[in-house]
Amino acid sequence: MDLKDKNTKDIYNTLYNEIENITRNAPQCHDKKKLYYISAEFLTGKMLVNSLINAGLYDKVQQKLNTSLCEIENEEHEPSLGNGGLGRLAACFMDSMANLSLNAEGMGLNYHFGLFRQEFADNKQVEKPNPWIHKNVFLKKTPLTYNVELGNLTLRANTWQMDILGRSGKVNKLTLFDVESVDESIVKNGIEFDKTDYAKNLTLFLYPDDSDENGRLLRVYQEYFMASCSAQKIIDECIKKGSTLDNIHEYAVVQINDTHPSLIIPELIRLIIQRGVNPDIAIDTVSKTVAYTNHTILAEALEKWPIDYLKKAVPNLVPIIEMLDARIKNKFSDPSVYIIDSKNTVHMAHMDIHYSFSINGVASVHTEILKTSELSNFYKIYPDKFNNKTNGISFSRWLCKANPLLSNYIERLIGSCFCKDSSKLETLSKYSQDQDVLKKLCDIKHQNKIRLKKFLKESQGIEINENAVFDMQIKRLHEYKRQQMNVLYLINMYLDIKNGKVPTRPICAFFAGKAAPAYTIAKDIIHMILCLAKVIQNDEKVREHLNVVMIENYDVTSAEVLMSACDISEQISLASREASGTGNMKAILNGGVILGTEDGANVEIHSLVGDDNIYIFGDSADTVIQRYKNRDYVSRKYYDTNPRIKQAVDFITSDAMLTYGDRTSLGRLQNELLNKDWFMTFPDFESYTAARDKIYRDYENRCEWAKKMLVNISKSGFFSSDRTIAQYNSDIWHL
Repeated sequence: MDLKDKNTKDIYNTLYNEIENITRNAPQCHDKKKLYYISAEFLTGKMLVNSLINAGLYDKVQQKLNTSLCEIENEEHEPSLGNGGLGRLAACFMDSMANLSLNAEGMGLNYHFGLFRQEFADNKQVEKPNPWIHKNVFLKKTPLTYNVELGNLTLRANTWQMDILGRSGKVNKLTLFDVESVDESIVKNGIEFDKTDYAKNLTLFLYPDDSDENGRLLRVYQEYFMASCSAQKIIDECIKKGSTLDNIHEYAVVQINDTHPSLIIPELIRLIIQRGVNPDIAIDTVSKTVAYTNHTILAEALEKWPIDYLKKAVPNLVPIIEMLDARIKNKFSDPSVYIIDSKNTVHMAHMDIHYSFSINGVASVHTEILKTSELSNFYKIYPDKFNNKTNGISFSRWLCKANPLLSNYIERLIGSCFCKDSSKLETLSKYSQDQDVLKKLCDIKHQNKIRLKKFLKESQGIEINENAVFDMQIKRLHEYKRQQMNVLYLINMYLDIKNGKVPTRPICAFFAGKAAPAYTIAKDIIHMILCLAKVIQNDEKVREHLNVVMIENYDVTSAEVLMSACDISEQISLASREASGTGNMKAILNGGVILGTEDGANVEIHSLVGDDNIYIFGDSADTVIQRYKNRDYVSRKYYDTNPRIKQAVDFITSDAMLTYGDRTSLGRLQNELLNKDWFMTFPDFESYTAARDKIYRDYENRCEWAKKMLVNISKSGFFSSDRTIAQYNSDIWHL
């Protein structure tokens, strides 16, 4: 490759063609049995540099450039195929399946505008289309087409594919289904469009607004379209390999990522029966083929649909679902495990559990909660089906690509072995007393802060102080993740600084994440963050000590820059609500230290890094679950008896905030905290404040802090997605 004297665009095109050539000629992962990983989201991130790393070409190419590969990658549009951890996890898993040479294929939808592009106007989130499908993305149309019967219309589906190149040198496919008749021009006024014109709208947006019946019906249409295309492709491939469909489980295993792909169960059964297989045998073989990953105990995410919706959208499936439900009702007398309840609502997770051979949680505490609390009635019936597979992340993406300075330094210390065997990071612990190593870790973190400073200046025109503590809560906006608690702390800090109590070192608090278009309170939280940022920026007395930054349109690209610069990672979800979290894993891999609750994978991180290298606060999961059960939490009591809580909550609608904010939005959020606070911000607030104050004090002992960084990096090896996928395969898939 001759890269000399070329401009950025030409260099990108040259490297793009090189990767295309490599993947075109790379061997496919192959086996009699194939895994089909079906997910509504695949948040892949940009592909060029990640592919160069996996092809072993990163260093060779970088040496030929006068600029960084990150600059070259700016020419690539980021695929907008996901929102948060669910989609990013699926992408990490695809990488690891290829790394381990497992015969696997991802299946999802080709969203033309993604979730949406987030912009800020009048200190509020504004949703815009996010067109990403351009010539410079690694996406190719294939000749495969399918017909999908939806309600009273039949849609023609076409297929697109991305090559996922693993470190093994082998390639798997990510297949994305699209509607041939999709029409981007129907989107008007932001992200508004006719929700009933399915032939034109079905693959426009991820998670279209479901605040009305038309939006909810569109979700069902979308999910069935994904399930039907996937089922047809699976059956065709199994038949081609010799399956007679009564033995499809010998040729395929289907892993459904949360409940969005659940309709593939009745659809596979329907199609197999349609081809002449006895219903009993069809149900039995599909039940031996499908495995279900549960990602949440939140009721809103355990999908359930009125049977009337299914009769409108997928009438072909209703007799199958009713047959599946009748079998359960004949077998069990407990209504809580029925698929169709007394209100004629279909529970997708219930169908998944009954008619799959494996149900897994994604962190040890999450799986135990499923067994003992949220799904205990099912666990009593199927104890052998339940298992845990703690999530992981792709180290190629989140260390080698996101933080080349750290990755290269680790390689100097212990060799490149950690790239393929992440457990080798443990050997870094021998440097815990080496002052040169500890100083170098701090230097690398500082350089990454300077990189983030440049990134924010160029992308948002924001100025930050690279000498500040970088405290980050970067994740999807949701009340259970409790960004609101973080803001209440910052309000008190702001007021303390105005009263003369300044922090030892400046604090820069980062937020990033999108709120679902119909999630009003989450959007109110964003508004509160942006208003507080303005209050601080315009206060000369405070702004040199405290800065609040909200990242616009948070995506994988910005996450890579943020994670490498993170000092403190806020993993402050209400205990028992976060299934796993993967931002916590990315943080510790990059030398960040967690401030968090004993929730999700924080529990396993805590056990690995020890009490001195993580800051845990708050009520336990058992306490929270019991409080929900008793229904005895009254947020007003905390407000009335805790002056710090009262001061912060009152400030939300203060004159200072209303200078930049909307009274209705801020008042609604304030009222939500005072009269509901469903995710219990107030009970943990004092414990959170004490832990956060302590972490800032401890940060000032730079040598001891560097040791914490080293410990977190050295103990992060367990959280590789290669480990997770190896466990999925050994325990569930058996490829």
